[in-house]
Amino acid sequence: MNIPPKGRTEKTHITYQTVTATSSRQAIKRNIACDMSVCYKATFHQLFSTIHIGAEFVAISLVTGGAGFIGSHVVDVLLEKGHRVVVLDDLSGGCRENVNPRAKFVQGSVADPACVAELFRRDRIDYVYHLAAYAAEGLSHFIRRFNYTNNVIGSVNLVNAAVEHECRCFVFTSSIAVYGAGQLPMTEAMDPHPEDPYGIAKYAVELDLRAAARMFGLNWIVFRPHNVYGERQNIADKYRNVAGIFMNQVMQGQPCTVFGDGLQKRAFTHVADVAPLIADSVDKPEAYGEVFNLGSDRPYTVLDIATAVQNALGRRTGVTHLPARNEVVDAYSSHEKAGRVLNYKAGIDLETGIGRMADWAQRIGPRPQTPFGAIEIERNLPPSWRKPA
Repeated sequence: MNIPPKGRTEKTHITYQTVTATSSRQAIKRNIACDMSVCYKATFHQLFSTIHIGAEFVAISLVTGGAGFIGSHVVDVLLEKGHRVVVLDDLSGGCRENVNPRAKFVQGSVADPACVAELFRRDRIDYVYHLAAYAAEGLSHFIRRFNYTNNVIGSVNLVNAAVEHECRCFVFTSSIAVYGAGQLPMTEAMDPHPEDPYGIAKYAVELDLRAAARMFGLNWIVFRPHNVYGERQNIADKYRNVAGIFMNQVMQGQPCTVFGDGLQKRAFTHVADVAPLIADSVDKPEAYGEVFNLGSDRPYTVLDIATAVQNALGRRTGVTHLPARNEVVDAYSSHEKAGRVLNYKAGIDLETGIGRMADWAQRIGPRPQTPFGAIEIERNLPPSWRKPA
């Protein structure tokens, strides 16, 4: 059976691969040329989806950040879909207990090129789901080197490996932080103007994926989820994920700490409204080469979240207002494109989602806050983020 090489879409003289094995994991004979008078434009994924090589094809997917919050949920969905899953995570924000035992776990960092190269050499990766990131928009101003090393250089290491090993598709979780301020509701057609190093890093990777597609034919899909909360979130991290921060505080009888007046608006989204669509995206050819916002349509204020968390936990601990920090005040996006192309609609309302997360949080209990250990710039750092004297 002749199978076109991964990623080849052009109308040309193509070198095919002939599979002479009964399994897709066995040897492939190369360099058998075939002249084609007509070659229909299609991704390798589309062509391969109709082909069975002896036994049924089983996709092998790499999920970076698969011990973390959204990543671990994506792993679960992929396993239910029948993928073999490899998780790469350095456990800096996630934990080993989050990793589904049916997945293969590799402890390592995407910022380590040798680790990434060895993983791709050892495992035949079909799809890359890149969710590993330190997603702290506000803190990213003060950890610039760390931010760009992990969120840009780490991503480039993966793109290089995906190109070298001809992966079928690279799924990247970006962020609505790429849009910046004053563009509401945010739509994919807008020109991004990120205002913090985290958003800059995410947009840089989006641009790099486009460049890799033009040069090497790498298929990609970009998702820009926003303000995702839910079970397995790192509630010990005091710099990001406000719902988790509030739950950790309330379970310890502490007030919810709010920067400024608390009227900042965000469209908070339960993880179950995000992870399945990310996992399923590689099976949707219409998603290839596209960017999608993902999340809830209804924005809430930070004070609304504090109230919802305290209601769900059944404890009234109040709110403490801290000095306002430099941040985008209101951030929420349109999901019309995801609805039109992918039939997407977030379905979990805030009360239900916060209730689910609260049940989980009470089972695991409060966690001691973990300060970030490598602040690079102290100037203008919010006082509540400084190390105790």
